[in-house]
Amino acid sequence: MTSFPLLSLVTFLPLLGAALIILFVRQDDEIHGSRSAQVIALGMSLAVFALSLAVVWGFDPSNTGFQFVERHSWIPAYHIDYIKGVDGLSVWFVMLSAFLTPSCILAARVTAKKRGKEFMCAILLLESMMIGVFTSLDFVLFYLFFEGILIPMFLIIGVWGGEKRVYAAYKFFLYTLLGSVLMLVAIFVMAVKMGTTDMTAMIGHQFPKEIAVWLWLAFFSSFAVKTPLWPFHTWLPYAHVEASTAGSVVLSGVLLKMGTYGFLRVSVQMFPEISQHFAPLMIALSLIGIIYTSLVAMAQNDMKKIIAYMSVAHMAYVTLGIFSFNDQGFDGAMMVMLSHTFVSAALFLCVGVGYDRIHTRQIARYGGMATNMPMYAFVFMIFMLASIAVPGTSGFVGEFLSMQGAFQVNSAYGVVSAVGMVLVAVYMLVLYRRLFYGPLRSEEVRQMKDLDAREIATFVPLLVLVIWIGIYPNTFRNVYAPTLSKILSDYQTRVEKL
Repeated sequence: MTSFPLLSLVTFLPLLGAALIILFVRQDDEIHGSRSAQVIALGMSLAVFALSLAVVWGFDPSNTGFQFVERHSWIPAYHIDYIKGVDGLSVWFVMLSAFLTPSCILAARVTAKKRGKEFMCAILLLESMMIGVFTSLDFVLFYLFFEGILIPMFLIIGVWGGEKRVYAAYKFFLYTLLGSVLMLVAIFVMAVKMGTTDMTAMIGHQFPKEIAVWLWLAFFSSFAVKTPLWPFHTWLPYAHVEASTAGSVVLSGVLLKMGTYGFLRVSVQMFPEISQHFAPLMIALSLIGIIYTSLVAMAQNDMKKIIAYMSVAHMAYVTLGIFSFNDQGFDGAMMVMLSHTFVSAALFLCVGVGYDRIHTRQIARYGGMATNMPMYAFVFMIFMLASIAVPGTSGFVGEFLSMQGAFQVNSAYGVVSAVGMVLVAVYMLVLYRRLFYGPLRSEEVRQMKDLDAREIATFVPLLVLVIWIGIYPNTFRNVYAPTLSKILSDYQTRVEKL
């Protein structure tokens, strides 16, 4: 327990920023109002990031329990408490959620010109909901944040998206809502059985198998859609393509991790026996997802669609690592999540650079940009290399470990996952060649200016982290490794009793 509510402050401070924008930013002057809203949102998001660093700095990796715990009675009649805390599994996601938000605000230069006041409020609300998911230790609180994300994301896609934004927003909303309704039913059943919604009390409790199977499937329906796991992924390409750059960054960088976080926090920790039973199915879906989405990506002519399908493939490496149930698999899953947060966000930002200048994502409209945009070509190259898991970048560490974990289960699993890595390399290298090499024929591309100071400030932190993880991953691993080892040990202990 802690006397200072640090996690609550990190969670709800963005809402204060949204309130300040609503109260003090003028509505009648859209241009200056949007700029003022952006300044307030950026300042508040940087303050939240500083507090998230304090959480990481004060975290004790040797303690595998929950830290910075806050517990207050909330709805005593139904034994529902307000409980917050972080462990090695969640602490990095708190920091990453806070880290990406300033990048999204900086990237919203074009989007924020249209109803910028409302857009910045939506971004700050989304940040609050994301951090709330990773710090909640009561299922009711967890569900409220988990579902609360739908509102700002629905607006970000539906209001500030592309031509088919309404269709994409409703598809995103309906897919995720349907899965979450089943999760709510599961939470209700668990609360009735346990007499509490405290997640920490449910970890280690053994539910009867005939009930546990249905509970696992109910949570699976929600987490599989959020991840997204094949074949529940079809909402993602539409959402990415139609969302603004900032929306795509948050969606890919953080929201997708909520599904895999849920698999580890709930499916594995609370239902280890059922997770073992469904492990072959999860591995099969992951391998199909890796190959299928990679092949689909090869056929795309839209830059955003290629990166969206690549995200599905990379998240499949996460579920592959988790359900391999060994040290390398768990380690690889966590590293892929961390790397994917930076790399996918950066690649969507790179797409946004070109789109902001000539308002198209069609690859055929580009070509030869290395001639007049060398800094842009360099930045894109680093993130492209990380996406194809080149050694020395963050992508290599996670995917290699995840593939190694799959090899330990079955050599065929490892071979298929390795083929997936080759396919990713093929279509990403082809994309880079088509964008930056060849003759510079297009006059509109010839007139494109290289990265400006704002864009450089956005990319530099991401570049540093991608190389940092690739060269010295233990900076991050030392924090989460003890917690993951305990989760795996508890899983093995429970399974061996069968």
